[in-house]
Amino acid sequence: HVQLVESGGDSVQAGGSLRLSCAASVDTVCVAWFRQAPGKEPERVATIYTECGSKRYADSVRGRFTISQDKTKSTVVLQMNSLKPEDTGTYYCAAMRETLCSDNYREHDYRGQGTQVTVS
Repeated sequence: HVQLVESGGDSVQAGGSLRLSCAASVDTVCVAWFRQAPGKEPERVATIYTECGSKRYADSVRGRFTISQDKTKSTVVLQMNSLKPEDTGTYYCAAMRETLCSDNYREHDYRGQGTQVTVS
């Protein structure tokens, strides 16, 4: 059954904003957003630790992207502002059941199907 579902991807102009959501049907200790440009490996851009709310960001998005979770901790949102063409890619939500998130997307216990973001 589906455990992580992303939504919110779209095509926008540079300088615009998008809001991505990741709905989880499982318990997690951390949720991370990755993005993958064509021909490249997934890059972790933001992480939230669901119990304490601690957050971390990649240098490439710090100050422009904000990760947050709702009160039920079942939905994690990535608010993306001041978008640039280099933000283009498929954005994936990934989560760990008991241990910390890492930079390796494939190591995560749960992975979503991805949502496309195109900035032109």
